[in-house]
Amino acid sequence: MTTNTPLPPTAHLSPKPSINSGGTQLLEVSMGPQHPSTHGVFRMDVVLDGERVIKLKPIFGYLHRNHEKIAEDETYLGSMPYTDRLDYFCSITNNWAYALAVETLAGIQVPERAEYLRVITGELTRLQNHACLIGFLTQDMGASGTPLMYAFREREKILDLFEALTGARMMCNYMRFGGCRVDLPAGWLQQAKEVVEAFPRFLDEYESLLASNEILMSRTQGVGVLSKELAVNAGITGPMLRASGVNYDLRKVDKYGIYDRFTFRVPLGDHGDVYDRYMIRLLEMRESVKILQQAMRDIPDGPIMDAKTKIRGFRPKAGEAYGRIEAPKGELGFYLISDGSPNPYRYRVRPPSLINLTVLEDMCLGQNVADVVIILGSVDIVMGEVDR
Repeated sequence: MTTNTPLPPTAHLSPKPSINSGGTQLLEVSMGPQHPSTHGVFRMDVVLDGERVIKLKPIFGYLHRNHEKIAEDETYLGSMPYTDRLDYFCSITNNWAYALAVETLAGIQVPERAEYLRVITGELTRLQNHACLIGFLTQDMGASGTPLMYAFREREKILDLFEALTGARMMCNYMRFGGCRVDLPAGWLQQAKEVVEAFPRFLDEYESLLASNEILMSRTQGVGVLSKELAVNAGITGPMLRASGVNYDLRKVDKYGIYDRFTFRVPLGDHGDVYDRYMIRLLEMRESVKILQQAMRDIPDGPIMDAKTKIRGFRPKAGEAYGRIEAPKGELGFYLISDGSPNPYRYRVRPPSLINLTVLEDMCLGQNVADVVIILGSVDIVMGEVDR
């Protein structure tokens, strides 16, 4: 074989042995996909010394969605359905962040009832996202089937509500700048109250089964530690940041919408390990239940759209704006520049999955290769918003 002979396409998948300074043999392997969200669009190049990780490089970018450039050729309204696909577990909160950015840009006011509808659907989105996270994470640890099916059982109840409201179970295109697309159908609020009232029993069941489980604790405590200092410096947000002990939740520190009307607390972790990231999600679901109970009790009658907002032929004045929310995975922001035309001059997304993934190597260094799977699972990623 000459030096110019090209390598076969699968050559990078073969283990690559090398020698470190200590004289032992290192092994470079291509790891993944193994997480349900990474099916063919994410892998890791991992260098191992025995079973210990000494280097890790995440490889992503296979989706080629080009979301941001497509949005710059679309009208402001035309981009709304594309936001559903970014984090396809959390389409409604994606809608919300984009709507907030447009409303900030154009100075649009949202009616009272629509603000409550946003909180209710947004917190239901958080419940089903976190439920799936803890289900997937226990699956990553080897708990085959049962915990994940318990989580999906609860998620299905929420997806039934979304389907009745929006006509879709996952790509729920619900919000508009100036309000919400449709009002609640008859009987929906009562059905949602029953789902929310029953949800704490699921959390009690899950905690009693797993929170003190010896295997779960041995696989997660002290594993994948993310220090408070690194989390802040890397721009980590959401449950990952709060698991490291940083009290930062946009629902408290920015108080967008009507979140200042609700009583809830922000759970914090002590160690920043996988166990804390697991427990933070469980505790945040309990707080979401409190918010939902208050919002469902107080929701007023009235319009769901700002009557002054002209959706068709919408042309905001020249300017720029950044709208952000506390999405289930962390801070989700949309940055828009308007030149006065019907479509954005610049459209940029700040997705939590991408930012939170940047510390994956730091959390994995020194850990066993088997721990990489659950460390990645504790980040909670959806590749649609990583590749955009």
